[in-house]
Amino acid sequence: SNSFLSMIFVSFFIMHLFCFTYGRRVNMITIEVGNRIRFLRKQAGLSQEKLALKAGIDRTYLAGIEAGKRNATLVSLEKIVVALDISMKEFWDF
Repeated sequence: SNSFLSMIFVSFFIMHLFCFTYGRRVNMITIEVGNRIRFLRKQAGLSQEKLALKAGIDRTYLAGIEAGKRNATLVSLEKIVVALDISMKEFWDF
């Protein structure tokens, strides 16, 4: 829905706005998102492989997201959140 996408866009925009240190961009949003996914996955008792299967994404892509090395698309992030059986609001509550 529009409100969902607006919330995501605003969240990403705010995080990116504050991700500049000494004139060099620090990719904090990918690290924070990856850490959050890993925390929630472990809390749910899921392996990377099981979460990736539930979300319909590749395990190596999920591993890259968790490591902060890959950028999660909004579609992938929504799939992961649904597979974790939480709301998007719960996901961003960290």
